[in-house]
Amino acid sequence: MTVTIVGSQLGDEGKGALVDRWGGDADVIVRYQGGDNAGHTVVEGGDEYKLSLVPSGAVRDKIGVLGNGCVVNPRTLFEEIDGLRDRGLDPDVRVAKRAHAILPYHRVLDGIEEEVKSDSDLDAGTTGRGIGPTYEDKAGRRGIRIGDLLDREVLRDRLEYVVPQKRALAEEVYGLDVAASDHADAFDVDALLEEYADYGDRLAADGMAINCSQFLHEARQAGDRIMFEGAQGTSIDIDHGIYPYVTSSNPTAGGAAVGSGVGPTVVGQGEVVGIVKAYLSRVGTGPLPTELDGTDREEELADHIRERGGEFGTVTGRPRRIGWLDLPMLRHAARVSGFTGIAVNHVDVLSGLDELKVCDAYELDGERIESMPATTEEWGRCEPVFREFDPWPDVDWSAVAAEGADAGLDALPAETRAYLEYLSDAVDAPVYAVGVGPGREETIELANPFETA
Repeated sequence: MTVTIVGSQLGDEGKGALVDRWGGDADVIVRYQGGDNAGHTVVEGGDEYKLSLVPSGAVRDKIGVLGNGCVVNPRTLFEEIDGLRDRGLDPDVRVAKRAHAILPYHRVLDGIEEEVKSDSDLDAGTTGRGIGPTYEDKAGRRGIRIGDLLDREVLRDRLEYVVPQKRALAEEVYGLDVAASDHADAFDVDALLEEYADYGDRLAADGMAINCSQFLHEARQAGDRIMFEGAQGTSIDIDHGIYPYVTSSNPTAGGAAVGSGVGPTVVGQGEVVGIVKAYLSRVGTGPLPTELDGTDREEELADHIRERGGEFGTVTGRPRRIGWLDLPMLRHAARVSGFTGIAVNHVDVLSGLDELKVCDAYELDGERIESMPATTEEWGRCEPVFREFDPWPDVDWSAVAAEGADAGLDALPAETRAYLEYLSDAVDAPVYAVGVGPGREETIELANPFETA
């Protein structure tokens, strides 16, 4: 019994709220890719928890697993765990021994490379947290894995091999005077060894480091329900997104199998739920055909949606770019991950508008197309073909959510229901939930994927 949660757009769709809600019926919640660049904001009992690495289920007393497809910054991991404990929680977090560790030199090089790329308009708008460079080392077979932190001699060998390379890259390619900089310890083998061996000791002492594939197999054998939690969104998947303005991993459903060590039939026999924001937002550079940034009126509308929806990065605080919902993007996401259902968030944010549009298709070189083209350059040339909808009124959304617990969709304004029906038809998947606010109680649940699986 598995449920996989996938972002269907460019990230920031509100996945954490659904993982938190449905995670109550799971026994184990697994992050299968990404690192501490992926922010989840979860509201529980009126308290807000901002998580960038710990799986969202930590606030529900579930076992949280960081799979082998993740890149893990031990500093961030233990800061978050200690912070949650200070707030009275006792998170149970396991980390795959095969997951790669983010080290300080990754973060330094990430920042330098993005600065260099900014002059050529190729910067991906990264968070500067070392995610990309860590995945590069993984593919280049020079990475350091969580399992390596558990053995001081192995860790020293790995560091003595890779650190001189990284120092040479920083100094000879990027011109950084390491010794005179604030980053000297990031390229010091002995300093790194002491800090990261200590992390290894804590991982071992707390029983956190696991063989992820075996752990999940045994959990399934015991009848446990497993939820796979993706970070970011489909259109910034490194294979299926708007390359090169992408993340360095696979947020799509296929990544759940590779990034956790379960077979594809395990994921494929369960539910795959696409999380949809009722409009579009993103951080970083690259094309965005439906972006509200042309006229003064559009920019005013974008500011209104941004402020009302809290559209500022959980990790960085950066204001997100805003656009109308993009159906070609959703069709692409549904096809790539095989959605069995969708959840639509933030419908309350769009209430009370004077106008409401959805991009139903693109026009590219005089041709109408209904899905994203394969290259980002073509996507940047796409002109949105809009369909207008009747806006819905601003109502007491907390009351709507309370009523929706019994009345379901009927609790929503008629205009909202028409909008949702259109989305469901477009991606050929039923609506499982509708988010009308940030709290768990402000989600109208129409179907529980653990009960439909």
